[in-house]
Amino acid sequence: MRDGFISVAAVSPAVKVADCTWNTRRIIQAMDAASSQGISLLVFPELSVTGYTCGDLFLQDALLAAVQESLAAIVSHSTGIDTVAVVGAPLVWRNKLYNCAVVIHHGHILGVVPKTNIPNYQEFYELRWFAPAPDGIDTLVLAGQEVPFGTRLLFSCTSVTDFIFAVEICEDLWVPMPPSASHAMAGATVMVNLSASDEVVGKDGYRRNLVASQSARLACAYIYCDAGYGESTTDLVFTGHDLVAENGHIVAEHEGKADQLLRTEVDVAFLARERRLLSTFPQTSGDYRTIFFSQKIGETVLTRTVARYPFVPADSADLKERCAKILSLQAQGLAKRLEHTRSTGLVLGLSGGLDSTLALLVSIRAVDALGMSRKNILAISMPGFGTTKRTKGNATQLAKAMGVSFQSISIAAAVRRHFIDIGQDCDIHDVTYENSQARERTQILMDVANKNNMLVVGTGDLSELALGWATYNGDHMSMYGVNASIPKTLVRHLVRYVADESDETLGKVLLDVLDTPVSPELLPADSQGKISQVTEDIVGPYELHDFFLYAMMRKGFSPSKVFRLACRAFEETYDRTTILSWLTVFYRRFFSQQFKRSVLPDGPKVGTVTLSPRGDWRMPSDAQATIWLDELILLRK
Repeated sequence: MRDGFISVAAVSPAVKVADCTWNTRRIIQAMDAASSQGISLLVFPELSVTGYTCGDLFLQDALLAAVQESLAAIVSHSTGIDTVAVVGAPLVWRNKLYNCAVVIHHGHILGVVPKTNIPNYQEFYELRWFAPAPDGIDTLVLAGQEVPFGTRLLFSCTSVTDFIFAVEICEDLWVPMPPSASHAMAGATVMVNLSASDEVVGKDGYRRNLVASQSARLACAYIYCDAGYGESTTDLVFTGHDLVAENGHIVAEHEGKADQLLRTEVDVAFLARERRLLSTFPQTSGDYRTIFFSQKIGETVLTRTVARYPFVPADSADLKERCAKILSLQAQGLAKRLEHTRSTGLVLGLSGGLDSTLALLVSIRAVDALGMSRKNILAISMPGFGTTKRTKGNATQLAKAMGVSFQSISIAAAVRRHFIDIGQDCDIHDVTYENSQARERTQILMDVANKNNMLVVGTGDLSELALGWATYNGDHMSMYGVNASIPKTLVRHLVRYVADESDETLGKVLLDVLDTPVSPELLPADSQGKISQVTEDIVGPYELHDFFLYAMMRKGFSPSKVFRLACRAFEETYDRTTILSWLTVFYRRFFSQQFKRSVLPDGPKVGTVTLSPRGDWRMPSDAQATIWLDELILLRK
């Protein structure tokens, strides 16, 4: 339960229709298994005590009496079990039969939730047996206990304040206005659905989309438990398609696995934070009743996958689609700015490195979209004291292969003259030595743009902005920053995507750019003429920093939670000490470098994380990092 992670599970036991004793044994076995694994919330299918396909047997007194005995046995067995179990059963209240979910914990029935929407179309005939849920909340006597009975019940864990769940049953999700919408507005962060959804061709995909989209719309976790093996196959087949979704993403799924727990973790702290972030997410208490329960606080073992590259889709088809979309968005933004300013073209510094290469690829798409000649793009190579033959050669070849205008302007003489003016020793390779070169390059770009009525395209990416790895009023400045919301891990894939789509000549150069170490090339090359200043050796691996950035910015996680998840995601690559060291660097640089981000030029937002001071991120330049760094200090102890 630490960090807001709640261990949950769905299970579809193999049933015997109308054999309550058999089904009860299966339910109890699943409860024991869940308890041994430290699961906090366990969900069973609709009418799991009897089986869903009993038909007119639901109206038999013998079956309903057996249900009462089964529930009493399940409740008794739950004594001492910390897992909350949600079981499906037919129950009579005021001479009507209801399709119900029974919430059981530690020998007590916390509440009973009847099904609201009763399907009676195509293969469904539930109105023959069951009544729709009545209005309001009443009391039901069950297993010798007086328990709340109604649809507007919230079950709230006193140990973890953000862990509040509510229940709907099967068809309730498939209607235009599901009860879960009201549950969420009343405060439930976790939705439970006991279902008996028969399987037909194509329905699994629809069901998956329905569950995922509802969890996104409600900023909740959604546990969907489906009836499975053992149900009558007279007319229907049930496959036990169990799903767990969180905020629009399926985090766990299985089908046709009778008696096997589908277990995972849901992050209720993140969901609560997401709702705080969404100013349009309504909050209404309505006429809900909250039932409180307590569970032991313990370490939730993480079994769910933690993505190492949260900005990069794992599926190759999704990645290809995203790359195409991002390049299109970048180009559209740049084309609009170029058209609006009535500039004659674009100018950018082409170093032969990754970021400037992406900026050139975007520039080409922009001028192509406007019907302009690619010669209206002026790519300028500005070799300095650290420029290598490899990067300079790649810049030249890129410009030639793409048919843009190209110019090489050495900055060496101008920077040396500048050193004389300010009294800088050329042999002292300090920050002034480096930044003077970056600012000279920016001066050239700006003045060339002024001279030719052109627009300076910025090349810096999101990862560099987060770390402040840019020279203030140097490469930090431009007239439009096309890469401003693209993290370094994604920049690589964008360039590779274009390489894969290009002819052999251009593709070969792009692949060599990808293979070149990331470097500002502001320090002299080594004795073999190779890059001596490797960025990731100085500020740390970008794959780690992009992970930190996403976890902090998109998820709002605390430093200790970021560290915990990073250790799981990168456990085969970095040890805990290394991760903690670079995480400390990340927070120090992120806070100390905000002043650079406060005056960023415009640039297109293409993802959910951006640092634009006019868009998603408003942070004072003088904010202190003490709270965040102090938390990291505690992790070292």
